[in-house]
Amino acid sequence: MFAEMRSALAISATTDILTHIYALPPSQQPSALSSIRAIESTAMLAQQPQPGLLPLMEYLERRGIQKGICTRNFDVCVVESGPVSHLLTKFLAGKTFSPIITRDFRPPKPHPAGIEHIARSWGLDDRGERLIMVGDSIDDMTAGHRAGAATVLLVNEVNAHLVRHEHTDLVVERLDELVAVLEEGFLGREFGGEEEGEEEDGEEEDGEEENGEEEEEDGKGAL
Repeated sequence: MFAEMRSALAISATTDILTHIYALPPSQQPSALSSIRAIESTAMLAQQPQPGLLPLMEYLERRGIQKGICTRNFDVCVVESGPVSHLLTKFLAGKTFSPIITRDFRPPKPHPAGIEHIARSWGLDDRGERLIMVGDSIDDMTAGHRAGAATVLLVNEVNAHLVRHEHTDLVVERLDELVAVLEEGFLGREFGGEEEGEEEDGEEEDGEEENGEEEEEDGKGAL
């Protein structure tokens, strides 16, 4: 999907899509946003839930943990049939997520502002330091790291190079692996006998252009 977006915008693989669009003259931005929105709308028709999504959501519901979304996709409130709305209505019906941070919120990931906003909306005054950011991209890991959150990479064949990235604290192959992490306490990985990371009070997960989740053991969290 992202390669198709860059092709439509005639930009290189190393150029950030949103940074490029917001740097365009104001008269050109609506057309550029419309082009990537159309690609997102097509891609969402093939959207499938990440492995372990529903068991994790059921656990969070039982624990009364708040959930939010931090994404670079377009706003669910502006386009009701958009990717975020599609995810919620097709796979997470009845689940509550608040707040929902989309690309209309600036600055977007990898800036930590979206995560910090979620923390403040839940009455937390420590940025994201009691949250866990769960995502599948470098923007997710970097945004979480910069906010002071613990970060969890949902690894796949595309993002495996991020497993040992300095902004990645923990790696899972399925979202429901996080249930045991929350029950037993968050510990970072160990590389070469040195532990990376430390116990955390909670967890956070993203949305998509990249999707992630936050949650906190005392009842706060974010998707």
